[in-house]
Amino acid sequence: MIDEALLIEQLKNVQTKEKAFRELITLYKERLYWHIRKIVISHDDADDVLQNTFIKVFKNIENFNQESKLFSWMYRIATNESITFINKRAKQRNVDITEYQHEITSNLNSDDFFNGDKIQLILQKAIATLPQKQQIVFNMKYFDDLKYNEMSEILETSVGALKASYFHAVKKIENYIKQETN
Repeated sequence: MIDEALLIEQLKNVQTKEKAFRELITLYKERLYWHIRKIVISHDDADDVLQNTFIKVFKNIENFNQESKLFSWMYRIATNESITFINKRAKQRNVDITEYQHEITSNLNSDDFFNGDKIQLILQKAIATLPQKQQIVFNMKYFDDLKYNEMSEILETSVGALKASYFHAVKKIENYIKQETN
């Protein structure tokens, strides 16, 4: 277990910032990568968004006020960077976000970095049909196993709203899977 207060202190100190930042990357890059990957789908895009996330963390660590956990703060940055990336890509292609996400999940079969089976592919396609907020809430709860209070801190949303989003997401995913497997 890391001493978060010490790490933050080292990140804010000019003399220890780079070493502490390398430690920060080692500690969190995999968890953040998979969170981002679930949103942007593509491995290459996830790598780009992860890099942008760490750049933002590095540039803004002085502004981190420790009202939340460091990981929660970075998770929020990763989520926002991912959403910005998806919105930008959809806009560049002149399509809405749902259409763009359907397009990228359709290409999962040819993604060398996707090693899921048929049901996992159907699940990813089902998730892509959800509104963006429900996608993020579902991924955080189902895949990342985050507690509602952690998600509330990261997404700055009430626990009640998160529970409702997750409930609706699960129902929509169940319906989608039933349609696809019948």
